[in-house]
Amino acid sequence: MKKILYPGKEQWDSLTERPTLSYSDIEETVKLIFKEVQQKGNSAVKKYTSFFDGIQLEELEVSATEIEKAVNQLPEELKQAITIAKENITQFHAMQKKSKQEIETMEGVNCWIENKPIQKVGLYIPGGSAPLFSTVLMLAVPAKIAGCQEIVLCTPPDKEGNINPAILYAANLCGVTKIYKVGGIQAIAAMTFGTETIDKVYKIFGPGNQFVTVAKQVATQYNVAIDMPAGPSELLVFADNTANAEFVASDLLSQAEHGPDSQVILVTTSEKIQSSIQKEVKKQLEALPRKTIAAQAIENSKLIVVKDINEAIEFINLYAPEHFIVCSQDEEFFIDSIYNAGSVFIGNYTPESAGDYASGTNHTLPTNGYAKNYNGVNLQSFMKSITFQKISPKGIQNIGKTIEIMANAEGLDAHKNAVTLRLKSLGNEN
Repeated sequence: MKKILYPGKEQWDSLTERPTLSYSDIEETVKLIFKEVQQKGNSAVKKYTSFFDGIQLEELEVSATEIEKAVNQLPEELKQAITIAKENITQFHAMQKKSKQEIETMEGVNCWIENKPIQKVGLYIPGGSAPLFSTVLMLAVPAKIAGCQEIVLCTPPDKEGNINPAILYAANLCGVTKIYKVGGIQAIAAMTFGTETIDKVYKIFGPGNQFVTVAKQVATQYNVAIDMPAGPSELLVFADNTANAEFVASDLLSQAEHGPDSQVILVTTSEKIQSSIQKEVKKQLEALPRKTIAAQAIENSKLIVVKDINEAIEFINLYAPEHFIVCSQDEEFFIDSIYNAGSVFIGNYTPESAGDYASGTNHTLPTNGYAKNYNGVNLQSFMKSITFQKISPKGIQNIGKTIEIMANAEGLDAHKNAVTLRLKSLGNEN
């Protein structure tokens, strides 16, 4: 990890840079695959699955037999853990339900808003070296609570053409409608356009690598919504002398092991705690099975010492971390002052991995600084709000003149006439 002591503000922008390729570096490849999937459907999906995942598939959809096999082979201990996590995630997202909100803005003019589920949603679940069955829970649980009618899941197969049984178990447990053995750009393209087998969806959810992130952004050009631009994982920890260096190091490494393009940042006001954490990171890294991956991420990471907590929070809000851990005697200051973060973890006994798995909050969060203007996935992500209004005869008499004056001022006579005719029918003459 690169150590930076008391950087001037002219350095801050460079310190917030992520180790990612630019959109333009990836866009050409993504658009090429999109065009082919749009034109050739399943054959293009199978072609790129063979190319990227090294397996030639006959069938893209996971069968009921495969799901049953996964359910039977998964250890009971893991099933129980998944069930507990699902219950906590369900509780947290169910409490976000919003009832119909109604108001009479003036006598006879009734307006209300209702939340309706997005009918067809697509869930992208990364596979690769770390098949994220936990992401199935994070996406499928709120989709089901919201009332989405079709929940389509795509995830890459392994070299034998199989899906990790924990992914299949979680998907089945959470009521996913259909599961497909498709990953990467071709999965996003398939859910964008639909193929002979894979259903087109209205909104796509889920994290992924840089190619998946750009693919989701390209999907928006074809009238498909996305949850957010969510790329390689990242974590920023603020720690002062009250922090436990061993704990902080473990949190930094827990994110670093996601992938070589992950980034972890330590911000502190104490050179002493910075040094202790740096030593712990080196020590714990040596014992990790995914040491090679984590070490590459650590190369992209930084230990930043600043003069005080005011400078710290200013930098953190500029960085806008996906995950933000606060280990400080001034935790209330950080709780009150943080504006740009995907999810915040408070105190020495709140590891980021709790949010990744089982505490209840959602781990699908904005990365690469998008926490400045995006929130993480929640129940409302799977819903849309529709406004309604009903005006009585008394109501149109009360509001009509206002509408006529405003329409006339904008020179929209048909708008005015739509009111005038109604007022005349009620005996109101201008």
